[in-house]
Amino acid sequence: MSTLALSDTRAVLGRHLRRMRRVPGLLVITLTMPVTMLLFFGYVFGSAVALEGGANYRAYLVPGLFAVTAVNGVMTSMLASAQDSQRGVMDRFRTLPMSRFALPAGQTAADVTLAAIGTVPLVLCGLAVGWRIEGGAAGAAGAFALLLLFRLVTAWLGHYLGLVLGNEETAGQMAGATFMLPLLSNAYVPTEGMPGWLRTVAEWNPISALTTACRELFGNSSAAADASWPVAHPVLAATGWAVLLLAVFVPLTVRRYARDSA
Repeated sequence: MSTLALSDTRAVLGRHLRRMRRVPGLLVITLTMPVTMLLFFGYVFGSAVALEGGANYRAYLVPGLFAVTAVNGVMTSMLASAQDSQRGVMDRFRTLPMSRFALPAGQTAADVTLAAIGTVPLVLCGLAVGWRIEGGAAGAAGAFALLLLFRLVTAWLGHYLGLVLGNEETAGQMAGATFMLPLLSNAYVPTEGMPGWLRTVAEWNPISALTTACRELFGNSSAAADASWPVAHPVLAATGWAVLLLAVFVPLTVRRYARDSA
């Protein structure tokens, strides 16, 4: 990456961070939504979910919510990108002598920064409801690094979708569909009790690999012996999914942005 591209990316990153400061509601939602989900699922549905060995469901749930928060980068970036496209912000950026890589890179970097901030209250609330980091500092660092990597991946994916849609209302309707993805995974409930075909689909969901990788790195649990390959080798699978999706959507996003400016 050239020095000019890095400088332009930092400028776009600064613009989005300043934008967040002027829209405090966005920061409030980012900080409170994962905690709200933990309290809702943990206490409303928790009593109905029985885990093997009588394990604490809320402790089981926390790594899943970390993964869900990482995947929500699709929704936030898609909405921001579609909003900027519809309101002409993208067109104004295209008139500037700046790297075509800088705008999506700066926006995704800002999204990852916001997600990192939003992880803090979820960690504190998780500790308060019984979740613990039992795999050591190195494992915990690896888990958080993997979560931020996935947030970066989904931010690029969301930015691409926002550019394709180009309409804030359409992106909002599409964002609602992203809530279904974590439901078809092991983020909220174990897959062992699902019908065979549904279990296979759920375990090949990248969210399941990410969730299981976090649980293993945090030292909370490991995959079942008869799990599908991505869940049986979660760290490798989650990293592979991340690399593959980045390799696909980074060039697609930059190409789409450049094509629209032609």
